[in-house]
Amino acid sequence: MAVHETLKALDDPIRREILGMLKKGRLSAGEIADRFDITGAAISRHLSVLKDADLVRDTREGKFIYYELNTSVLEEVLVWITDLKEK
Repeated sequence: MAVHETLKALDDPIRREILGMLKKGRLSAGEIADRFDITGAAISRHLSVLKDADLVRDTREGKFIYYELNTSVLEEVLVWITDLKEK
């Protein structure tokens, strides 16, 4: 697990909001972008950081890209934090 990449991705409030949106189910990049008052390029960069940290997965369907949470990485981070807390 690359904890550094995960924590870096979680450090940004927009990325945390995107993760919160995705906990309700997968969304297209356009649906995510529609909920923010920033450029599509900025949303694309945020999604790229989340993907690089393996916090989200993407699936292309025709001309759309859908994003969904990768909860296994979040579970690994929680285990790591819990382990730190216990020592």
